[in-house]
Amino acid sequence: RAELPPRTASVVWHDDHAWSDDAWMAERSGRNGLDAPMSVYELHPGSWMRGDDDRMLTWTELAPRVVEHMRSTGFTHVELMPIMEHPFYGSWGYQTTGYFAPTSRYGTPAEFKVFVEQLHDAGIGVILDWVPSHFPTDEHGLQYFDGTHLFEHADPRQGFHPDWKSSIFNYSRNEVRSFLLSSARYWLDEFHVDGLRVDAVASMLYLDYSREDGEWIPNEHGGRENLEAIAFLRALNHDCYGAQPDIAMIAEESTAWGGVSRPTYTGGLGFGMKWDMGWMHDTLSYFAKEPIHRRHHQGELTFRQIYAYTENFMLPLSHDEVVHGKGSILTKMPGDTWQQFANLRLLYAYMWTMPGKKLLFQGCEFGQGREWNHDMSLDWHQADEAPHAGVLRLVSDLNRIYREVPALHELDVDPAGFSWVDASDSEQSVFSYLRHGKAEGEPPVLIVLNATPVVRENYRLGVPVAGHWDELLNSDATEYWGGGQGNFGGVDTTPVPIHGHPWSLNLTLPPLGCLVLRPGSGE
Repeated sequence: RAELPPRTASVVWHDDHAWSDDAWMAERSGRNGLDAPMSVYELHPGSWMRGDDDRMLTWTELAPRVVEHMRSTGFTHVELMPIMEHPFYGSWGYQTTGYFAPTSRYGTPAEFKVFVEQLHDAGIGVILDWVPSHFPTDEHGLQYFDGTHLFEHADPRQGFHPDWKSSIFNYSRNEVRSFLLSSARYWLDEFHVDGLRVDAVASMLYLDYSREDGEWIPNEHGGRENLEAIAFLRALNHDCYGAQPDIAMIAEESTAWGGVSRPTYTGGLGFGMKWDMGWMHDTLSYFAKEPIHRRHHQGELTFRQIYAYTENFMLPLSHDEVVHGKGSILTKMPGDTWQQFANLRLLYAYMWTMPGKKLLFQGCEFGQGREWNHDMSLDWHQADEAPHAGVLRLVSDLNRIYREVPALHELDVDPAGFSWVDASDSEQSVFSYLRHGKAEGEPPVLIVLNATPVVRENYRLGVPVAGHWDELLNSDATEYWGGGQGNFGGVDTTPVPIHGHPWSLNLTLPPLGCLVLRPGSGE
C-alpha cells in the first residue's frame, strides 16, 4: 500500500482476508460473457458521493451506497476509474505511481477487498481502469527509477508522451513487461476484480501517436506500428485470460486498428471487448443537431451497422464526454428544457437497444445538469426533481428490459441479432430496426426512433410476426416526464405487407421518442 498523499512512501502490508464471494466467482463467466447483458456504470470514487464537510467517503462508506444505487438502477457492473495510487488527484488516477497499491485516499487495501466483496454479494461485477500506456515523471515513482531509464525509453522520441507530459514504458524490456503483467494479474488475483479496462491503447499501438514528422522513430521495418507494445498487449490478454477465462479485458482504442477484440492466434490483440468510440462521436454529433437539420444526417446513426461486428463492441458515454468544457450529456441536447430531456431519453433508448454492451458515466443516469467536477459530489438533489427523476426511471427500465429480454443482449456482437426495418426515412428522421434472440422461436423486438418533436400518426412498419405487439417501453411515457403519446400499451398487426414483411403495425410515434415493442399475449 502507499502513504496518504502528499506523502509518498510505500508501505509493506499483509492481511488474511477470507473471501466469501464463492457464489459470484462460480457464476462469473455467465455475467461477463458476450451473450450476457452487460451494462456498466463508470464511477469515480472521490466525486460520486461525498460526506459532511465535502469529505471523500471511504470504501466502507461507499460500498452500501453503491450497492443500493446499482440495485435500484439495474446496472450489472461498476467500472472504477483508476484506483491505483496516484500523486495528482486531478489526473483522476490516470497518472499512476502505485501499480500494486490501491490509493490510500479511500482506505486500506483490505477495505477495498471488502468493497469488491459486497458488490459481488449483491450480484454486481467490478471492473478496474488500468493504465499500462504511460506513467508520471514524479521522482518517487518509476521515472529514472535507479538513476537510469529503467522503465522508460531514454530517447524522448520514444519515451516521452507529448499529450500527457509523462513517460512511456519500454515494452522491449523483459523486466518492464513482467512488471506490467504482474500488476494486471495482481488486481485480478488479489482483489477478485472481474476485468480490466485498458486505457489509451491507441497511444501504445502507434509510434507516431500525437507526434509530428521527425518526432518519432520507426520500427525495424520502417513502419509506425509499435511492435513491442503489440507483443505486450497480446501477452497481457493471453496471460490474463489463460489464468482466468471468465474475466473481461476491455480496450479503450479509438482508431481503426483491426482485430483489437479478436484472438491472438488469428493475429488479433486478444481483448474481449473494445469501446466503440466511432459510435460515440457519430451519435453525439447527431443528437447535438437541431431536429430540423437531422434529415441531412441520417447516416451518422445508420453508418455504425456497416462495421458493428468487426469487433466486440461496448457503447461508451464516459467521463471524457463531460469534462474540459464539453458540458454534460444533457446540455449537449438542443431545444428547450422539455426537448433537451426528451432528446436525452431518446439517446439512452437508442443506446440500450443497439447491439453492443453499455457504459454510462456517473451522473448521466439522472441527467446531471452541470459538467463533471472531480472535486465535488454529484448533484444528487437533482435526481429527485421531476425531469431528472424521469431520466433515472427510464435508465432503470432500460437496464431491466435489457437484462430480461434475450433479443436485446444475446447477440450483441453477432450480425444475426440485428436487422433494419427501415433505415431510409431521413425526411421524417425515423429509424426502425429489429433485434433478434439466439433461440429458435425467441420473439423479435421492434425499436422505432422518432428524432423530431413532431408526433407521427399512422406510421406503418413491417414486422415478421402476426398478432398483438406489446409496448415494452415508450420513452415519452409520463412517468419519464414525457407527454404520454403512444399506442395505449400495444397494437395488433394487419395483413398489409411492407418492408419485406407479410404483416405490419400502424403506430403513433411520440415526439423525440422511442418505442420498444415485442409480440405478446394481447392482454
